[in-house]
Amino acid sequence: MKSLILSLLFISVVTISFAQGTSYGVRGGYNISNLDFDPDADFENKHRNGFAFGGFVDFGISDNFSLLTELQYSAEGGKAEELRADYIQMPIMARFGIGNKFTFGAGPMISLKTWKNLDGFSTFTISGVGGLEYMITSELFIDARVHYGLTNILDEDLTDAEAQNTTFQFGFGIKI
Repeated sequence: MKSLILSLLFISVVTISFAQGTSYGVRGGYNISNLDFDPDADFENKHRNGFAFGGFVDFGISDNFSLLTELQYSAEGGKAEELRADYIQMPIMARFGIGNKFTFGAGPMISLKTWKNLDGFSTFTISGVGGLEYMITSELFIDARVHYGLTNILDEDLTDAEAQNTTFQFGFGIKI
């Protein structure tokens, strides 16, 4: 019982300290993505234009450093119907303020596939994500990100080929 009370007290103190610099919001974006095959694909592999939308929490740790977590839906993959890869994603970025208007962030991103063609693709992938944000007003921002796949999105039990997803994302959002 004593350890439970101490654990709850610790969680409360941490939550309150993060809450002072915490902001919430929504974000939407335009994706340009492609699959990089190894060995190279023997078919035409064109990029896919898609969209992303979701919500975020930005935990302010200091004036120039924060930790952003986001939950988003993102349409990615290749242009061909059988190469479309839609995900529920959770990027976690360490963010550094550069002056009053710019913020640079980088970190890992986990993705869970949501598309209907389940055969041949991995359910879970890991990517690296980096980006730059510009605050237009104190609530409204635009940003640019790149996601680079670190894991194979193809099911290793079904094929020897490998594919990584690479996505450029241009977004806008509002802090609530």
